[in-house]
Amino acid sequence: MPDLSAFPITRKWPAQHPDRIQLYSLPTPNGVKVSTMLEETGLPYEPHLVRFDSDDQHSPEFLSLNPNNKIPAILDPNGPGGKPLALFESGAILLYLAEKSGKLIPADAARHYETIQWVMFQMGGIGPMFGQVGFFHKFAGKDYEDKRPRDRYVAESRRLLNVLEQRLDGRAWIMGDEYTIADIATFPWVRNLVGFYEAGDLVGFKDFRNVRRVLDAFVQRPAVVKGLDTPHRG
Repeated sequence: MPDLSAFPITRKWPAQHPDRIQLYSLPTPNGVKVSTMLEETGLPYEPHLVRFDSDDQHSPEFLSLNPNNKIPAILDPNGPGGKPLALFESGAILLYLAEKSGKLIPADAARHYETIQWVMFQMGGIGPMFGQVGFFHKFAGKDYEDKRPRDRYVAESRRLLNVLEQRLDGRAWIMGDEYTIADIATFPWVRNLVGFYEAGDLVGFKDFRNVRRVLDAFVQRPAVVKGLDTPHRG
């Protein structure tokens, strides 16, 4: 049985199954990426809830694993060379789990890197821009009389949605018929934009027929249904 006692994070979140991947997360768009990926691949894992309302992400134990104090993070007791591996950043975790499982990323070299390209598109564009829309539309940004900052991020989010719309034209998923980590990275954020952020009308989501079609297919996948509620908030 692997010994994870050298990792301080296990003092706050003890591993009941230390032979499994330890997931430290919350069902936010970035958290859902990794819980969904773990469900899709079937890799054994143990989820631990990191509560923002308790400031868990700033605890010394969590910071020992992720100094950037963001979820998700994982601790794989069976990492490369059979040694434990700690990782943060959802995109990096998706790539690691895809390579570890041999699933959800094309084996063909060209398509492999094309898939990574679309993961980076989400990480660098969709996530940050949709998040800013959420801030200015639903949260503290409501207090700003000047709507130019909000409108800047709305316009950029519409532009990104249009890029995605064109990519999905005639395709079942971002990479065509093959469902990949590019979809797992992207659609939790699309869902959050129109759901939790309630910004569908603001960004004109009805205009993006292909994005709506693929979002509907994504949220019906059994692994996604499970991933959306993992770790359970209680």
